[in-house]
Amino acid sequence: MNVKSKRPARGPKGGDELVFLALGGLGEIGMNVYLYGFGPERSRQWLMVDLGITFPHEAEPGADVVLPDLRFIAAEKQSLMGLVLTHAHEDHIGAVIDLWPSLGCPIYATPFTAGMLKTKVGEYGRNMKMPITEVPLGGRFKTGPFDVEFVTLAHSIPEPSGLAIRTPAGLVFHTGDWKLDKEPLVGDPPDEAKLKALGDEGVMAMVCDSTNAMREGRSPSETAVAASIAKIIAAAPRRVAVTTFASNVARVKAVADAAHACGRTLVVAGRALHRIIQVAIETGYLPQNFKYLDQQRFGDIAADKVVVLCTGSQGEPRAAIARIAEDQHPEISLDKGDLAIFSSRTIPGNEKSVSRIHNLLARRGVDIITDNEALVHVTGHPRRDELREMYGWMRPKIVVPMHGEARHLKEHAKLAGECGAGETHIIVDGEILRLWPGDRGVIDEAPVGRLFRDGNLIVPDADGPVKARRKLSFAGIAVVSMVMSRRGDVLAEPDVVLEGVPLVDAEGDDMGEIVLDAIDGTLRSIPPKRRGDLDMVKEAVFRSVRGAINEAWGKKPIVKVLMTVVDGRG
Repeated sequence: MNVKSKRPARGPKGGDELVFLALGGLGEIGMNVYLYGFGPERSRQWLMVDLGITFPHEAEPGADVVLPDLRFIAAEKQSLMGLVLTHAHEDHIGAVIDLWPSLGCPIYATPFTAGMLKTKVGEYGRNMKMPITEVPLGGRFKTGPFDVEFVTLAHSIPEPSGLAIRTPAGLVFHTGDWKLDKEPLVGDPPDEAKLKALGDEGVMAMVCDSTNAMREGRSPSETAVAASIAKIIAAAPRRVAVTTFASNVARVKAVADAAHACGRTLVVAGRALHRIIQVAIETGYLPQNFKYLDQQRFGDIAADKVVVLCTGSQGEPRAAIARIAEDQHPEISLDKGDLAIFSSRTIPGNEKSVSRIHNLLARRGVDIITDNEALVHVTGHPRRDELREMYGWMRPKIVVPMHGEARHLKEHAKLAGECGAGETHIIVDGEILRLWPGDRGVIDEAPVGRLFRDGNLIVPDADGPVKARRKLSFAGIAVVSMVMSRRGDVLAEPDVVLEGVPLVDAEGDDMGEIVLDAIDGTLRSIPPKRRGDLDMVKEAVFRSVRGAINEAWGKKPIVKVLMTVVDGRG
């Protein structure tokens, strides 16, 4: 395996180059946004692939979702030829509505993906006019120096497409998310003939999904999952609830078919599922007569005659299965002897939330089946045998692993080398990789970062409200209110409010009194003639309060000193 170093690559100065970089999606799973640039360094034209979100972790309290920082390409938006969407998962399209206004470029997508995006725009886009061009499955278009062809693959959503990106420098194949499922249940199987033809044409570089690069074998088919779910539902004595990723139309169809096969009625709970089902019907992935009832009808159906399909497989607190587990759902309840099927994989970081729901259901006597107990979920990403088969078809000269954490990228690079790839380049978000001409390697860095959707606002990571809440969650806050004259006289007793700080120290002394004593000692230590420097007094009180709490507690809280200045004595 020839893994290139991070030394700056050499090449001709001032001439055309083909470069690749990610503003999200390398060294992490989620928040996918990739850029291909062609032309001289100072006048490149760019093509963006995907624009997704990821979900916040515990150290990002209060954030709803995480979005990529696009300041690099936003500054070059006049040279951005378009945004191409490989499929409709949120980690690939979820940031479009929030961030597209900073770009203003054309958007290209296949019909189902375009339909999902248009639905989101209609629901959340505040009358936004977005130039979306629908490209047929397997279709092709040109924009700037890029000739882009969609290549049908399989994944856990309709119309996943790899992208054959032809440039004056050569052909790059960007896989998107994929697997080699010949029986995907919904949609077409991978276009094996086109993949082989691309390999024969000559693939200069392949940028490839790494999610399952550490797992041997092949990913099971959606058809096998459908058969397993049908058996489980047929054998269930009472109510059955199934929660899955709303975007998995094949799983929606499998649950519906299983319910109807054993004379049960399908009930759907959750807005995201209703949205997906409607788009799937409109684009032909579910039949026009697809039958189901809304959640209000759940109580009308006998316990052994209902299957409820609900949102919330990742432990989302406001989703249907969470509200059911908490016995807070207005229409749906599960009781002892009922069955809950978690037809999904828990995304890393969501384990505690999902486990909480499992335990709430178990306390109610509900039986639970996950993918640990039965074949109720399969991955949408390629395992090692599928990667080997793809490399056998494509035979790329250069491989760039993407869509994975560092360990996934490393194992993928090793496997690609074993499959005959001439070079593999492991890079991280922001590193600009030259693919052509001359020495291939990292030549520069672009600024990257994380933004947060915080309620109705988009806020920065650094020095933003989420960072402040993170610190609050660790050490609390102490607020001191003081009233002083302009010459430095204390006109009222200081007031102290402590939140998230212990009430007493280890000796049982009141923490508020400890703070007041520190303030009093500080004021006494400042000579009367110097107290007129109110900024100095404020800073001294700040330091003494933080130091006193740290000495008593062993932690430094956020300290705010509020000083009201009035014309006082004399």
